[in-house]
Amino acid sequence: MENNNLNTLTDANWESEIKKPGLVLVDVWAPWCGPCRVIGPIIEELAGEYAGKINVGKLNADENKKASQLGVTGIPTILIMRDGIEIDRIVGAVPKAHLVEKLEYYLNAETAVA
Repeated sequence: MENNNLNTLTDANWESEIKKPGLVLVDVWAPWCGPCRVIGPIIEELAGEYAGKINVGKLNADENKKASQLGVTGIPTILIMRDGIEIDRIVGAVPKAHLVEKLEYYLNAETAVA
């Protein structure tokens, strides 16, 4: 299933993708990582459910130096960013409800500030 709200992030497109307006959810992962395979489908679901509200991207830690530049030491690491700045970090596979709670919190905070 193709998801137009799920972007592949790379060292080359990192800056332009994370500076998109609003919230950006970044999944830092690797193909060999078991917990990454567990949370991957959840990230895809969120990309579809939050299309038009947030941007979602996946950064392969094995193929991109940006992961280590971000200080990622364990994967999966989920970054929540606003205007190119990290505002939250979740390390490890967590339930979908936990991610939804975080996203709703930041979306509500965003509308309160706007």
